[in-house]
Amino acid sequence: MSDKPTPIAVIAAEMPPRARPSGYPADLVDKIGGREKTVLGDLFGLKNFGVNITRLPPGSASALRHAHEKQDEFVYILEGSCTLVTDAGETPMKAGMCAGFRAGTGDAHHLVNRGDADCVYLEIGDRTPFENVDYPDDDLMVRPGPDGKSVYFRKNGTPVF
Repeated sequence: MSDKPTPIAVIAAEMPPRARPSGYPADLVDKIGGREKTVLGDLFGLKNFGVNITRLPPGSASALRHAHEKQDEFVYILEGSCTLVTDAGETPMKAGMCAGFRAGTGDAHHLVNRGDADCVYLEIGDRTPFENVDYPDDDLMVRPGPDGKSVYFRKNGTPVF
């Protein structure tokens, strides 16, 4: 536990992005490009849901395309534009638009920036333990460890790390 006091409020744009760009294995992390994620919910000690502000430079993606079994997700585009890619196809998104991803549908999704300017969005998701996440386009899946925390595996069941 940190000795730093929990802030009451912060200016989100002044918070530093996460030092590690992703928890993905080295052979897949380049697929998200220069994504910058600033973890905001952790600053306040939030335990039930996470909140991030994410910057997608041109050519980058929010994540590998994925589907959650138990965790809902929500995104709200603050600046710029991007493309939402789901099993149903592609949807252009611009500032002021939002999308939600209900858990358990199997509909894999991610955002990609194919434009020439940054896209900035808020992402909100719950932190339900013992989660399964599938990545249909990549040799990756998440399964819970004995403590309920996420562990990366290859689709053949081999642990990644």
